[in-house]
Amino acid sequence: MGLFKKKNVIYAPANGVVKSIEQVKDEMFSTKLLGEGFAVVPTDDLVTAPIEGTVVSVFPTKHAISLKAKNGLEVLVHIGIDTVELNGAGFDTRVSEGDKVTVESVLANVDFPFLSSQGKETDVIVVFTNSAQRTLTITEKQGRCGQAIGVINE
Repeated sequence: MGLFKKKNVIYAPANGVVKSIEQVKDEMFSTKLLGEGFAVVPTDDLVTAPIEGTVVSVFPTKHAISLKAKNGLEVLVHIGIDTVELNGAGFDTRVSEGDKVTVESVLANVDFPFLSSQGKETDVIVVFTNSAQRTLTITEKQGRCGQAIGVINE
């Protein structure tokens, strides 16, 4: 039976256009090296949790947050591409390691125009880092924070 339920509902981590992980302009993500996933091209500054769970870690550079669902699903929320180079500039992280989050929880406020001005892609990337043998189905092309946009199946 394993650690996973048959279906895990996935929620939009930002308001904006939903795109496949293959469309992300970074091979680490687009080739699924880190796992199955998707991205949202954000239209405002909010980044919320795509699952209910616990914050495992917040990267010191504030551009990435790891979450873990109660059933063991591991999720990386990576904000922008090559944004590690900004050393936290443009990011206002709202969670800390050990915090419990729901799909309404704000993970960060991000100055996406600043990221763009620094030549960075603004995709909010969601990767299921322990997703081998699982299938992700995204059902929405447009997402809003807290809106169910798909499922990941066992």
